[in-house]
Amino acid sequence: QKPSMRTRVAFEVAVLQLGGSVIYLGQEDIQLGQREPVKDVARVLSRYVDGIVVRTFAHKNAQEFAAYASIPVINGLSDLVHPCQALADLFTIQEHFGRLKGLHLGYVGDGNNVLHSLIQGCAMVGVNVSVATPPAYRPNASIWTSAMRRAKAHGAVVRWERDPKRAMQGADVVYTDVWVSMGKEQERQKRLKTFRSYQLNRALLQRAKPTCRIMHCLPAHRGEEITDEVMESPRSLIVAQAENRLHVQKALLMLLLKTTR
Repeated sequence: QKPSMRTRVAFEVAVLQLGGSVIYLGQEDIQLGQREPVKDVARVLSRYVDGIVVRTFAHKNAQEFAAYASIPVINGLSDLVHPCQALADLFTIQEHFGRLKGLHLGYVGDGNNVLHSLIQGCAMVGVNVSVATPPAYRPNASIWTSAMRRAKAHGAVVRWERDPKRAMQGADVVYTDVWVSMGKEQERQKRLKTFRSYQLNRALLQRAKPTCRIMHCLPAHRGEEITDEVMESPRSLIVAQAENRLHVQKALLMLLLKTTR
């Protein structure tokens, strides 16, 4: 249901490199939940293919796919979470720093699906996270509670700040994402005004460690959530982060397909 470049290309290349083949079905091909129920699509596709990557608006669609399919179902993105992105993010941090536990990640921007998966993943591997969002755009309450519980179990801290400067203070990694996610276009003008002071720019970057690294899941709206200067900084891991979608998704496919055969 949602357009993509990185998710689709990375998964298709991953499958091809692993010796498989790919069938792409867009919204016009299936009209998910309109032309026929999700459970029917899931059960029929399970008879044709070995795995399904679902990219949908409503998270319940991904859940229903998983409930009725008899093969692995991977969430390629929903309005609630983006787990494949979080896996690639953690791999990128590990690749650069050589460790995860004890690092500090500062996030500034919208409390969206990317952040939801990121805070859960960071909590599970011991990365401390400080999040700065406008009060009305805080992360989902149940996900936040779950992340805090997981962080406590793994010796990490997850905290929210209203002030972006406080969230970035002493960060090893600084992270941002678009202010207007897919499906929120009608809120664009309101969001641009609300998030204006949450831009990742040179001044905000100075609050982090001098050795900090910059991350963004892409696509980026340069001049909105992040400046061109910061995007092009030698401290940026953004392109490597995008590349790692391929490697992590290849590993994910190997794991899931191996364990179900």
